[in-house]
Amino acid sequence: MRRVAAALSASVVAVLALSACSSTDGVAGGVGDAGYIAGDGFVTEFPDVAERVAPEPFSGPLIEGGEFDSASLDGVTLVNFWYAACPPCRIEAPVLAELYAEFGEQVDFLGVNVRDGAAQAATFEEQFGIDYPSILDDETAQAQLAFTGIVAPNAVPTTIVLDAEGRVAARVSGAVSDTSILSTLLREELER
Repeated sequence: MRRVAAALSASVVAVLALSACSSTDGVAGGVGDAGYIAGDGFVTEFPDVAERVAPEPFSGPLIEGGEFDSASLDGVTLVNFWYAACPPCRIEAPVLAELYAEFGEQVDFLGVNVRDGAAQAATFEEQFGIDYPSILDDETAQAQLAFTGIVAPNAVPTTIVLDAEGRVAARVSGAVSDTSILSTLLREELER
């Protein structure tokens, strides 16, 4: 009887744990659960430039080798938090590649991979045509922590737009399915 009760208890705990990770909002496009918290595409803007705050400095190893330092960012910047097995990240990757092709000469782009090793991250970038740099943030979470208290990237993917002075101008929590929202946010900051 104790074994049955223990097995039943273990089953209930497992079901509860799995249900806590599932996404019922459809953001993943029906591609299944991968143990992440999916955002809903909600956009948070900070229109009052006097109240904007810059993230803490951060650094990390680049996927292709070498080191990245946030001090090298110069002007309007798009920062995207992602990892390879995240279904919404796969949905938005072509959108980000398209945005980079359009804005890459005027805007700094930086990916922040929150889970993967270099090989897995590089394969993702090759598969989706991502040509901008990404750092590996899985061991230190330095980039994630840099935004804490301002607009934490509390869902993956999260995309943050920094203004020309390096302050947070906007955040999109969840996948972007087309270029319109981010194009508008980037243009607003470039024209400011």
